[in-house]
Amino acid sequence: MNTFASKLSSSTPGERARALFKVLSDKNLIPEGFIEGITDLMENKWDPANGARVVAKAWTDPEYRALLLRDGTAACEQFGYTGPQGEYIVALEDTPTVKNVIVCSLCSCTNWPVLGLPPEWYKSFEYRARLVREGRTVLKELGTDLPDDITIKVWDTSAETRYLVLPMRPAGTEHLTEEELQKLITKDVLIGVSLPLAV
Repeated sequence: MNTFASKLSSSTPGERARALFKVLSDKNLIPEGFIEGITDLMENKWDPANGARVVAKAWTDPEYRALLLRDGTAACEQFGYTGPQGEYIVALEDTPTVKNVIVCSLCSCTNWPVLGLPPEWYKSFEYRARLVREGRTVLKELGTDLPDDITIKVWDTSAETRYLVLPMRPAGTEHLTEEELQKLITKDVLIGVSLPLAV
């Protein structure tokens, strides 16, 4: 093994990241405040609560729902949810006979501004490889057992399209406010592998 390879294999990802940061900084390739800004964006602004807000608004406002289904990007922009991975948003509407589920079979992209960063299982090779072929089985393994008469549609995210699942509003939630409805919607619901939480 050469010296470089042995140093690389014995260093931690954090050590490698710091070394890369130092080299890029020394060459003035990272703008002042860039790392802090992107960290703040990822930790504090890209959040599944954003998607929950979008869905709850669509459940309570027919005009907003129509906009979301017609132009997901414009609907999300109304809340300021824009940025990388949020340029081409398409909302997928669940129905009594269709359950939509999102995957990125090539890597692990999602609609970051609305869904937040992808969960670990979403990035796994097993999820990405199996969902397209065994959607019903994968959903069941993730805790969502759907009746056989519901069609599962798997949507593969690409550079041109980022998806957001618009689940059906749970029965018995007519009395809930928009803010209360948001609490029923998780990242897994927005990806399509779970149903909204029960009331």
